[in-house]
Amino acid sequence: MTGRARLLIALVLVALVGASCAYTTHIRLPDEQAVSSRILWSDGSLLTRVHGVEDRDPVKLADMAKVLPRAVIAIEDARFYEHGGFDVRGIARALRDNIDKGRAAEGGSTITQQYVRAVLLSNTKTLKRKLREAVLAMQIEDRYSKKTILERYLNTVYFGNGAYGVQAAARTYFRLDAAQVNLPQAALLAGLIRAPNDYDPFVHPEAALARRNEVITRMQKLGKISDAEAQLVLAAPVDVMPRTDETQYPAPFFVEKVKHFIFNDPHFGPTVAARERLLFQGGLKIETTLDPKWQVEADVALHGILTDPTDPPGALVAVDPATGAIKAYTSSQNFFDTDPLSPAYSYAKVDLANARDEKGNPTRQPGSSFKPFVLATALEKGIPLTKTYSGASPITLHPPGQAPYMLENFEGSSYGRMNLVDATVDSVNTVYAQLGLDAGPGNIALQAIAQGINSPLKGVPNIAIGDEEVTVEDMAAAYSVFPADGVRHPPVFVTRVTDPSGRVLFEAHPVPKIVLSSGTARTVTGVLQQVVQRGTGVNARIGRPVAGKTGTSDFRKNAWFVGYTPELVAAVWVGFPDGSPMQPPRTRVHAQGGDWPARIWQVFASSALENVTPTLFKVPEAASSSTSSSTSTTTRVPIGPGIYSVIGLDVITATKSLTDDGYQVVIVRAPSRRFSPNYVTAQNPPEGTAVRPGSTITLTVADGRPRVVSVPNVLGLLADQAAFAIRQAGLDPRVVVEAQPPPTSFDSTGKAWKQSPFSGQSVDEGTPVTVWVNP
Repeated sequence: MTGRARLLIALVLVALVGASCAYTTHIRLPDEQAVSSRILWSDGSLLTRVHGVEDRDPVKLADMAKVLPRAVIAIEDARFYEHGGFDVRGIARALRDNIDKGRAAEGGSTITQQYVRAVLLSNTKTLKRKLREAVLAMQIEDRYSKKTILERYLNTVYFGNGAYGVQAAARTYFRLDAAQVNLPQAALLAGLIRAPNDYDPFVHPEAALARRNEVITRMQKLGKISDAEAQLVLAAPVDVMPRTDETQYPAPFFVEKVKHFIFNDPHFGPTVAARERLLFQGGLKIETTLDPKWQVEADVALHGILTDPTDPPGALVAVDPATGAIKAYTSSQNFFDTDPLSPAYSYAKVDLANARDEKGNPTRQPGSSFKPFVLATALEKGIPLTKTYSGASPITLHPPGQAPYMLENFEGSSYGRMNLVDATVDSVNTVYAQLGLDAGPGNIALQAIAQGINSPLKGVPNIAIGDEEVTVEDMAAAYSVFPADGVRHPPVFVTRVTDPSGRVLFEAHPVPKIVLSSGTARTVTGVLQQVVQRGTGVNARIGRPVAGKTGTSDFRKNAWFVGYTPELVAAVWVGFPDGSPMQPPRTRVHAQGGDWPARIWQVFASSALENVTPTLFKVPEAASSSTSSSTSTTTRVPIGPGIYSVIGLDVITATKSLTDDGYQVVIVRAPSRRFSPNYVTAQNPPEGTAVRPGSTITLTVADGRPRVVSVPNVLGLLADQAAFAIRQAGLDPRVVVEAQPPPTSFDSTGKAWKQSPFSGQSVDEGTPVTVWVNP
């Protein structure tokens, strides 16, 4: 070593001694760094990551391939386990090499110093910063273990191409987890740390190869790998996966819907800014209902039918009718279109599945696809399918209290008298307009809203032929009531959100409601099956039971098909976002619901259900064939005035809603297995009960999971003794006085002879236990 190098080292040591006396602040590493959030498909696989500037996904040191930290230590800080944060020998080596080469070829910073620089200091190259870096590194080494420092470093360091930490780097370059990388891959990643841009394998593959081989050679010299292993890797080319554009990802409109949910739900922070920060930096795990197969099939169907450049865009939403889970959600336009000259650029990011104006109101008229809600309302009002109306066109209608107006059928078709089945199959506007007035436009609006149409329906006279606006998502949700036997399952698209520690921030608890008698739901389905079998929906036939309805709005501005099987409901809409008519010369055909939308539905549903065994729709029971609500034996949730349901809401939201409406609220807490803590599990009075303003509403709120207890044996005990034993066990006694069937014992008077649940069974605390006692 030259005298100049020795002098420099001596000066550094003197400076460090002085700095260590000056910097006496007790150091603590930051608890959190920006961590990417993950949005998952329904099967738990990754849909996309959401992050700010830094894409980071921390992993434990034990969850990294062992060769990965070895490679990094070999090339960045071979004496990592020997020094105390600042390596004098490393500094000496770096100074010697730099002086010999006449340039700054070696940095000499330890892994601990690099970590300090990344999380506590800037990259400004001054002597003062360098001294402070060294001192802080030594203080950190005194406070934290080598394992902790190495793990944090490997999760912090930048590897290029937006990847921070080994997990993001392994995914970026190899599409693997950090636990899966092999020796040559680990060496490539380790080599990137010094200069990620200079050694970028996508841009500079030769430099990346040379740097990787430098790491391998270093590991060989240090005895970390054998000569044979080194020679094998040195002979191999750099093998990285093709670069992917992570600004583009599947299901972009659904991802935007998820983001909007996080930004607007107070579960995730008191302000929008706080929620955005949590999403982009908080490492959330967001579990969704989106099915990867169904989503692909939806995209394929839209793009496979709407193929001509003059074709309008379309949207499709598919729902599981048994749960309300949204399983496909897409629009056909290119969300990532960046060409301002593209005809579709202006509406590329418009969510056509949930299109609304600046006031939040839907903008798409459903046309005749709205008629099933009219039919359901009429049946509930006791109007039978056999009732006939004139199908003549045009006709003049006289709504009560309003001016008469004229109406005609689609393309001017005219019919004689028709029953409701044929009028639905042929989609006869004049019949449905008359039926709508008989059923009541206001009643139709209420029924549609109850089934899931989230629009400010006004109940105008022409609501029966689809003159009020809806969204594609709402139509899928509302139609789901029919195959679900009259039960509405609220739409769900995010099922659970957890933070990096596993703490649940949100969990969906949709509460199903009966909004239609089962007889009516089954009857409507039977009619809509005929629409597909022999009516306007024949293009939707897929060789299994299908029910559905077409719709075409005035001037062909909107074309629809909403159809379902027992396992799937899908709403398809086609139209121009600006509301232009779909007819030549603007389009190649005169658009209508039975064409593009029905064919899209057919392609989608047949593929989505290809591995699902076909099942039959339920048919109305003979006793309920009249489908009158007065003959239904199913309890129906009222759709008119009365207290509304807050079950499934968090207690803060529920309480605020009720108190804002003038009610008094009393909170009772009870264990619950179904609901997360602080969610409303029950209410009294129940939904639909007529109550006065100022009345008290008692809310039962989940307070953790119930304690499991064992049912005691009370057979042979007197009634009061049995009840006491059951209460002592934390259960709810229910006594039934009923004579025991013979033969009976002579001393059985007043004693328990049967119980349910039986003794020894494990049940939740508070579970009712019924005891039968002899008179």
